[in-house]
Amino acid sequence: MNTARARYLKGAARTAAIAKAKELYEAGATIRAVADQLGRSYSGTYALLVEADVTFRAPGGKRKAGA
Repeated sequence: MNTARARYLKGAARTAAIAKAKELYEAGATIRAVADQLGRSYSGTYALLVEADVTFRAPGGKRKAGA
């Protein structure tokens, strides 16, 4: 069992993670996909995006035409 936990991001590492998370999310990646790219949890990534002041998309993605 792996009990290692991701460390809290501080300073320059946090600033870089926020910028990368914002870039990925605004390019269309889901929060989960951003979390996977950063190696962080969903909730940790969500917190980074809140700090980055992103405008969140509605859940569920785009609707198909005629659906």
